[in-house]
Amino acid sequence: MKKTNKIIIAIDGFSSTGKSTLAKHIAKKLEYIYVDTGAMYRAVSLYAMQNNLISKNSFLKDTLISKLPNIELEFKYNEKLGFAEMFLNGENVENKIRSIEVSNMVSKVAAVSEVREKLVEQQQKMGRKKGVVMDGRDIGTVVFPDAELKIFMLATADKRAKRRFKEMTDDGKNISYQAVLKNVTQRDFIDTTRKDSPLIMAEDAIAIDNSDLNVNETFNKVYTYVKQRINLNK
Repeated sequence: MKKTNKIIIAIDGFSSTGKSTLAKHIAKKLEYIYVDTGAMYRAVSLYAMQNNLISKNSFLKDTLISKLPNIELEFKYNEKLGFAEMFLNGENVENKIRSIEVSNMVSKVAAVSEVREKLVEQQQKMGRKKGVVMDGRDIGTVVFPDAELKIFMLATADKRAKRRFKEMTDDGKNISYQAVLKNVTQRDFIDTTRKDSPLIMAEDAIAIDNSDLNVNETFNKVYTYVKQRINLNK
């Protein structure tokens, strides 16, 4: 692709709609920076779990807030994998943050205003020079409300749970489909009803329902909009 003015691409939507996969493919195609904001919230959740600040029945929210200055997050590019991995206080936690245990806690942690404030500030710094593809829950509404392209991903809960279940079992994790479906629906509820930056579609976002689309079909559909916006931004 010929040189064009760089833009910010914000990809929001429900869990397990393939936001990260889509964002990675677009970033690679455009040679843009990819930022997985979900990994940042997962890393904070892992920190809370490792320090006994959150469990199934308790959440020491105020203690976590007091510990936020001690949490250092960094993305480091892995040339072999072709994407950046999440580091928490110097430790590569990319695999640890993808567990169902972390998935069960992340929406609670992400609902804490002080956590969101800390991470949104970091995310906005990452996008100042543009040329960024960022996915999450509030990128087009809070982090980058002026993004040149906003995509909102959705799919049925059943289809999303099946994708997540396959992904986890392929990785060797021992998990039931019903547990994954429960996690998906619980996260939907928490994400859409939290007081601070709930999951909503920006007014100028483009909705993409990929319930019946595969990875390539989803990419091709979205990339059409990407090319249009880049050309408009010349």
